[in-house]
Amino acid sequence: MDQHAPPENMGRLAAAAVFATALEWFDFLIYATAAALVFGHQFFPSVSPVAGTLASFATFAVGFVARPLGGIIAGHVGDRFGRKPPLVAAMLLMGVATFAIGVLPGYATIGVWAPILLVVARLVQGLGVGAQWGGAALLLTEHAPIQRRGFYGSLVQTGAIAGAVAGNLFFLLLTTMLSEEQFASWGWRVPFLSGLVLVLIGTYVQLKIEDTPVFRELQQRSAESTREAGLRKAPLVQAVRHYWRQILQAAGAFFVVNATFYILISGMLNYATTQVGMSRSAILWCVMGAGLTQVVSMPFFGALTDRMGSRKKLYLTGTVLMAVWAFPMFWLVDTGSVVLVFLALLIGFTIHATMYGPQATLYAEMFPADVRYSGASLGYQFASVFAGGLAPFIMTALLAGTGASWSVALYIVATAVVTFAAVVTIKERFRRDLYETSDADVARPVAAAE
Repeated sequence: MDQHAPPENMGRLAAAAVFATALEWFDFLIYATAAALVFGHQFFPSVSPVAGTLASFATFAVGFVARPLGGIIAGHVGDRFGRKPPLVAAMLLMGVATFAIGVLPGYATIGVWAPILLVVARLVQGLGVGAQWGGAALLLTEHAPIQRRGFYGSLVQTGAIAGAVAGNLFFLLLTTMLSEEQFASWGWRVPFLSGLVLVLIGTYVQLKIEDTPVFRELQQRSAESTREAGLRKAPLVQAVRHYWRQILQAAGAFFVVNATFYILISGMLNYATTQVGMSRSAILWCVMGAGLTQVVSMPFFGALTDRMGSRKKLYLTGTVLMAVWAFPMFWLVDTGSVVLVFLALLIGFTIHATMYGPQATLYAEMFPADVRYSGASLGYQFASVFAGGLAPFIMTALLAGTGASWSVALYIVATAVVTFAAVVTIKERFRRDLYETSDADVARPVAAAE
């Protein structure tokens, strides 16, 4: 079965999904920028600057620990009751947690309770973003015209980039308009406080999606497909029991993608300001400008896979290129030249887009309809704990231990090896029938045996 929305309605659905995703990731990723720039001083002032940065990046990583739990809960609800309910709940969770960080007193005011409450708020943020990605990705890939599935799937990823760029732009404006004292005292809180307003708008958009007739029809068809499959067991149990290989493959495929993303958007901010000697505004402009190009490059590469007839080939190509570029990228950053640093990050973000662009569609085609939310979310979110969540912390620790950027380049190469090994084993399911359930997978071996 190939059911898809008419182009005009698909565009409206895509715009809503991308907007909501951008808001969610804006809230989640402004933490990365704040962790690199101010959290060490605000919440861990009694330790050395390096130890303070490590501690702030450790709290950053805590959010990733909660992401698998968010993915597990949302996967179960999404596979049972539809893709939208977990999305709305995720937006609300993220809004509350982000606003709480914005009003949280620092260590100087409440002592040790400040970092403790920061960790709690970050855990809630992790639950929210862990619940969000799978639903947003499937909202588009399951409803897209089959011949443009790669393109529409990539739009979800552009939402994450737009959120990251918006966060960096917000901090850039604040650091430009405020003095160092004003920014450290209260300026850094403004993006977190505004996050609640943005999430309320995003929640409104999410609720309006249901009013679209094509969305209701597709949701009903998905529900009917699930009922026809005669499912009784929890989707999570089914996914882990029968599709654990695909979950591990999805997790491995995300390693270099997730690690390099957080090295580029967060680790580089701290490295360029503390090790290379660049100004805060200069590196923010470089990261923001280079990252913004992914709004174009990711849809391009997603659409390219629609024409190539394979998601794997481009993904593997990007994995190899990222390993090759790791050392030259840091050589250019180490020059401290704004032009060369921007070039290094631009190429890095472009290579990253060759993988991140088609990723949502690759994951959607790896799992049958009745366990897709659970399987895709588990793979994506478990990898985020060990790859993206720890990347800025590992980068800072490596630089502190070796004093040289080559150690971080080697770390990127190591994550690329993990990703290549995982992706090369994935079975190509280009343009899979996304309404197909796990019963069909069980039936194939039986039919072949007969």
